[in-house]
Amino acid sequence: MSISKGLARLGRRKSAAGLSLESAEGWFPVGRPRELTADAAMKISAVNACVEIISNAVGMLPVFIMDSASKRRMKDHPLGRVLWERPNEAMSPFVFFRLMECHRLLRGNAYAWIYRSGYGEPVELIPLPPASCEPVIEPGTGKLWYLASEPKSGRMYKLDPADILHFKAYSHDGVRGVSVLHRAQQTLRTAAAAQSYEQALYENGGRPSGILKTQTDLGSEIVLDDGTRIQPKDIIRQEWEKVHAGAGNSFRVAVLDMGLEYQPIAMSNADAQFVENKAVTIADISRFFGVQLYKLGEGKQSYSSNEQNNIEFCVSTIQPTITQMEFEETFKLLTISDRRRGMEVRHNMMALLRGDTASRGAWYRTMREISVYSPNDIRALEDLPDVPGGDTRYGSLNYIPLEDFRELSRQRNAGGGEKGETA
Repeated sequence: MSISKGLARLGRRKSAAGLSLESAEGWFPVGRPRELTADAAMKISAVNACVEIISNAVGMLPVFIMDSASKRRMKDHPLGRVLWERPNEAMSPFVFFRLMECHRLLRGNAYAWIYRSGYGEPVELIPLPPASCEPVIEPGTGKLWYLASEPKSGRMYKLDPADILHFKAYSHDGVRGVSVLHRAQQTLRTAAAAQSYEQALYENGGRPSGILKTQTDLGSEIVLDDGTRIQPKDIIRQEWEKVHAGAGNSFRVAVLDMGLEYQPIAMSNADAQFVENKAVTIADISRFFGVQLYKLGEGKQSYSSNEQNNIEFCVSTIQPTITQMEFEETFKLLTISDRRRGMEVRHNMMALLRGDTASRGAWYRTMREISVYSPNDIRALEDLPDVPGGDTRYGSLNYIPLEDFRELSRQRNAGGGEKGETA
């Protein structure tokens, strides 16, 4: 279901029609901070890279429902057709969750309307444009509602929080998030200005501006045929720029008459430090988004620390977002009975924490030796099917309680240790 189709369906539901508003007067909207447009920010390469890296990481995480008591995955839960099959008719789970994270990063808030069946079960998750949805506090009662506007008609709907998935960026009040674009606006404006400066430099042939000098009197202003008045020096400037400005005109031979002499303006110290200043700005942007510089192709990175850096990225950047999503999805998508039985919606972070083959092998071996993982547990992490007998866990007798050491030592000395060193 598309966004517009979803809101149209919302309007046809009796419960929603009764909650519709002619206007939003009398409501207290949570303040909407002024921020850079997302389109303008995404034209900055560092911003685009950070958003792509984070949103792709969030989108690629497998989603499942877990019984927190038994730690068993509920593969046949009816909510699965929404979470890991098709959130809506237009989007795969990867596209849906990536879109949610893009909205959260660039707009500060990501909204999805939970379209339910007549029995109250979630059927589809419909993303709402952040600009068309607003959390509001009802005067008098202090109750939270969401005001959503239909893009074409402008009609407004008052929605219960139970029917809206809301993922927030950093928030001042816990009700509405503040986007990275708003918090980093000074740094982003600097980056945009540097980008414009660099573009102008290259469009000018990669050369600084200069001065055309002459000892000749250029005379007074000239009146053109259309009545326009223009100074002779302006005509000379326009003709010079027509011939020599632009990257395609670089290194053309200049022929000067009228005693004209071209004197280039040397680059200032600020110009010479442009590359260095640009690197500082990129580092600032990476800090706002919580993305390590090496992921942006900047700074030095050794292969020996790749795994540790990836763990840091997952723990510091991705895990807080995923934790928020899990709480929100568990509370609003699962039924009360499901939650009372200990069911939770989880996103599998192991998809991001897989290291190289050697590292994974060492980790699995350790987990198997201390009886944490069975062979089938390890195979599941590698997306391999179970094998017969693979659910048995093994442990080493090399690690035993001290109080049992004397007896086991006596058995081994008597020849009893041959009955299997593992159990």
